[in-house]
Amino acid sequence: MRRFTLMAVAGFCVVATLMLSRGITDPGANPSAKEGFDIEVEARNPWTSLKPNADSAQFQFAIVSDRTGAHRAGVFSRAVQQVNLLQPEFVMSVGDLIEGSRDMETNRKQWAEFNGFVKQLQMPFFYVPGNHDASNAGSANTWKEDYGRRMYYFAYKNCLFVCMNTNDEGTDDPKADASYRSPRVSKPQQAMLAAAVKKHSQARHTFLFMHHPIWNAKDLEKNGWLDVEKTLADRQYTAFCGHVHVFRKFIRNGRNHYQLATTGGGSSMRGAEYGEFDQVAWVTMKDKGPVISHIGLHGIYRDDLSAIVTEESGSPPRVNPANLVPARGVVTMEGKPRPGLLVLFTKVREKDDERPVVGNSRTAADGSFEMFGPRGSTGLPAGKYQVSFAPAPSLVVDADAKETATALVIPEKFKNPATTPLVVDLKEGAGRFEFKLD
Repeated sequence: MRRFTLMAVAGFCVVATLMLSRGITDPGANPSAKEGFDIEVEARNPWTSLKPNADSAQFQFAIVSDRTGAHRAGVFSRAVQQVNLLQPEFVMSVGDLIEGSRDMETNRKQWAEFNGFVKQLQMPFFYVPGNHDASNAGSANTWKEDYGRRMYYFAYKNCLFVCMNTNDEGTDDPKADASYRSPRVSKPQQAMLAAAVKKHSQARHTFLFMHHPIWNAKDLEKNGWLDVEKTLADRQYTAFCGHVHVFRKFIRNGRNHYQLATTGGGSSMRGAEYGEFDQVAWVTMKDKGPVISHIGLHGIYRDDLSAIVTEESGSPPRVNPANLVPARGVVTMEGKPRPGLLVLFTKVREKDDERPVVGNSRTAADGSFEMFGPRGSTGLPAGKYQVSFAPAPSLVVDADAKETATALVIPEKFKNPATTPLVVDLKEGAGRFEFKLD
């Protein structure tokens, strides 16, 4: 009996020593300890609650978006260090990680540069292919040699993560062009998704990652997205993509689909109003579902506010800004400024093989606008332009919402470049215009 008592006392001492060495206190030793807080509770207390926002099933991860398409110097490499400051459990991607080339030596150099960045992450990074990464036989083979699968899945804390390849060269129609550039989800990939769903039938949430917003295409039956929705019909899921370099939130069948902006990719960077900003998406998975936010890279600083300096080079601009003509102005209707319009400048082509040029801008509250080229600097190449108008697109596209009549009425003739009476000639020097839509 004495021996048993001595062993019990010794065991208690060992446990107590371990608890104290780890900074753990016995909850029973202090009746004021609440949910991990060791604090004296009185009749009145200077706090709202002692229940922390934490749970064993809760976790957080980040998503980086497009880095390419005329990428800008230093942005992605700096984002890697900023993600390390945020400390997610892992990092997902949505493709277009390198500029890509049909020359395999160039491809490998670009991958070596990119991998040098992501290896600095202090947490796992999951690759997803984009059209810049694996959109032809050569670049697809390079991917296979270095990373193997271009479509795969995994589970984490009872959530299913599916990484899809929307540059799927597998076509279901033997007569169809087997181009890698036609975004689709072929039958083999559909089978992989079905197998993942069956294997993880009890997953509390499913996350999809892909490059193209194929849920927003014209023919969802042809590209395979309707089959994806059928496979996932009885579960909650959230989808993420990139490709367009402009943020949009789509709602379909009560599920959220996010088209992310950029993480260094080509962009006019006109701000959140346009959906043009450098970002990481931030997902906190809670018991009732994911909480999603979008963090602008311009708002992530070190603890001492010191600059994060990297040596990542950028791509040369597609158009030399020195060759662009500024185009600004104001739009009125019935003598009043007209906000909320998308102003479109469509270049009149002098030759049939001339590359199309379309600039765009939103009208502000005072009806003013400033024209930008696609993913470029302010201004457009000199020449004649047809000026047309449309309602400025919303950042949220809800396919489930009932259609309502818009208060923004645009005269029919101004809606199409082919019918608009407004033609302007951009010449050297600043161009300033007043358009009256009457």
